[in-house]
Amino acid sequence: MKENTIVSLADEKYFDLLEELIDSIKRFPESKDIAICVLDAGLNENQLDKIKNKVDEIKKAEWDIEVPAIKVRGKEWLKSQVSRAFLPRYFPNYKKYLWIDCDAWVNDWSSVELYLKACAGGKLGITQSVGPGYKILSKVKWLFGKLAIVKSQNFKHAISSKINIDKARKIAFAPHINIGVFSLEKNSDCWNVWQKNLEQTIKHGRLFGSEGLAINLSVYVDNVDTEFLPLGCNWITSNLLPKFDEDKKEFVEPYLPNNKIGIIHLAAGLWKNGKDMRLDDSIKIEIKSLNNNSLSKSLRFGKN
Repeated sequence: MKENTIVSLADEKYFDLLEELIDSIKRFPESKDIAICVLDAGLNENQLDKIKNKVDEIKKAEWDIEVPAIKVRGKEWLKSQVSRAFLPRYFPNYKKYLWIDCDAWVNDWSSVELYLKACAGGKLGITQSVGPGYKILSKVKWLFGKLAIVKSQNFKHAISSKINIDKARKIAFAPHINIGVFSLEKNSDCWNVWQKNLEQTIKHGRLFGSEGLAINLSVYVDNVDTEFLPLGCNWITSNLLPKFDEDKKEFVEPYLPNNKIGIIHLAAGLWKNGKDMRLDDSIKIEIKSLNNNSLSKSLRFGKN
């Protein structure tokens, strides 16, 4: 029995991305020692048959917290906003869990190792969405003089979710934490704290993003023990594009020392002519090489 697992979730629409994530993991020889588990949020029978021999376990995602039907409206993939906070319930036979959103893929195995190391002793292993080259961390609407309305992602969502104002202010300008990649041990106290916050954010706020707000509250308000990992462990391409090393044929961070990116995450999509690269694998965008050449590249696994 494998001790640790990588878990993701997808529906029929995002199946191709899920398969690319699985393939990006399995190309590394080290992957033979780690299980791959999938939460099914609406995959069809052909898709399930296609991956069943590539992964260790597949379970149907459920609404682990009661969610009003009006917030769901048939979007079964929104179970990802709930079920990832209950991974030990679905896959109880593992010690450590590394969640990777299906619109991300593993570019370098060292990040997988870092996440599994980071969650030792009950810590949350996670990455803040801030680093060299980020020019805007939070939005404000300036009224006049020194007066402004705070519009940061955390604060705006906290207020709409009826989070206590003191808690909302505490996370207003804290570096946002993206929940698309994280690691936790089975017996970590963080699961209970996160689930408790999630019940609150789902009850009053919008469903999409509720799990992210809940984990930001868990870290910045409840002070769960956290190991913050480098930005390259969850590189969100819509925030900052990578560069490409033409000699090594790999994506790297755009600033010196141009470290190889560990996990490339297409969160929020990369758009061209109104089409999202996540749903159209023909989409390519312009990025720079380390030699300052302009390249037309896809950032999807196996398409670049």
